[in-house]
Amino acid sequence: MSRRLVSALIAMVGALLLVSLFLHLVPGDPVDVMLGEQATQVDRAALRQAVGLDLPWYAQLWTFARDLATGELRTSLPPFQRKVLPALGAALPYTLLLTVAAMAVSLVLALPLGVMAAARRGTPVDAAAMGVSVAGVALPRFWLGPVLIILFALKLDWLPVSGAESWKHLVLPAFTLGTALAAFLARMTRATMLEALREDYVTVARAKGLSPRVVLWKHAFRNALLPLVTVLGLEFGALLGGAIVTEKVFAWPGMGTLLLTAIEKRDYNTVRATVLLFTFSYVLVNTLTDVAYAWVDPRVRRRS
Repeated sequence: MSRRLVSALIAMVGALLLVSLFLHLVPGDPVDVMLGEQATQVDRAALRQAVGLDLPWYAQLWTFARDLATGELRTSLPPFQRKVLPALGAALPYTLLLTVAAMAVSLVLALPLGVMAAARRGTPVDAAAMGVSVAGVALPRFWLGPVLIILFALKLDWLPVSGAESWKHLVLPAFTLGTALAAFLARMTRATMLEALREDYVTVARAKGLSPRVVLWKHAFRNALLPLVTVLGLEFGALLGGAIVTEKVFAWPGMGTLLLTAIEKRDYNTVRATVLLFTFSYVLVNTLTDVAYAWVDPRVRRRS
């Protein structure tokens, strides 16, 4: 457990250092965002000093860490320097909701597709299932999202275009985000199922006269789920970051939208805090995945 805590701390500190470095390398001056390029040097210097941009990068980073720890972290630029933590607290549930919905969509699509492909290996069903999965991986989210909007929102008028007022607003972004993961999980499910179907216990189950459905789902599928647990944990963390583009396309008020807005405004404090929260979420999900894997597989518990 102590090793995991140290690894998590190193990951978060590393992410904070990297994003701070990248922010200082990105072209553009936050002062220009506030005052415009026609402002005088005196006004520029006064604003830079007022918001702490005249300090070295490590001093700015220390100020950020101190304000974050005390809960007094505010947006970088005046005149309305709002607190950052309430904005993160308001955006986080939306991102988590979208991520969970996208994961549910991917599982509903991927598991039957992968099992069906493995059960009918080498048949047209297998080829069609894997063809669909390849297409799902190849379709970029920034393209799929607008296509779904045009089809289901504008042409058919079944679903709303953007926002988060009701469950209907969740359908299109969840499907957009979950499609690529579903394609990957389908191929992973097929591979683990094929490996499980070659095991001796499956041969014994068939020799006992059990029906193909029972052999497939009760014996092979349950054991094929073990490798998928780790993959699901990793991909759940990746979905948190991958939601950035999807949230922007559908104007979903989550952390991705908050991050992109902060980058456009050169709001360094909000950018740092959001990236730090993304990193913490990813580390937490991976830790919970390790615990879940040990709970599912008793052999892991005995080794640990």
